[in-house]
Amino acid sequence: MTDTQEPARPGRLAVDHTTLNGILVVTLSGEIDHTVKDQFSNALLSCDGAAPLRIVADLSEVTFMDSSGINILLATHQKASSKQGWLRIVGAQQAVQRVLHIVGVDQIIDCHPTLEQALTS
Repeated sequence: MTDTQEPARPGRLAVDHTTLNGILVVTLSGEIDHTVKDQFSNALLSCDGAAPLRIVADLSEVTFMDSSGINILLATHQKASSKQGWLRIVGAQQAVQRVLHIVGVDQIIDCHPTLEQALTS
């Protein structure tokens, strides 16, 4: 898979895809809310529209996430897990990490401080 990137618009979500050792790494920047939920959901899918088996969502440049983003992360986690795969989160900033912790996502989906840890754990 080749790297792809969707340009950022002010206050919007930018998405970059990379595949490392068969793992889809989705690097996101901007804000994740109801206005970009379809874009975020599609970003976590493979080219054929299916949930890949192994996904790392890099949230290090995400400044805000609401319940729309939480729901998409949980749905993607369930899809990947049903195929014996996984979703991991990396680099969530403090504001996003707080939301993940408050709603318990960090108890369901593995969260890591670095991409290297997310890829190798």
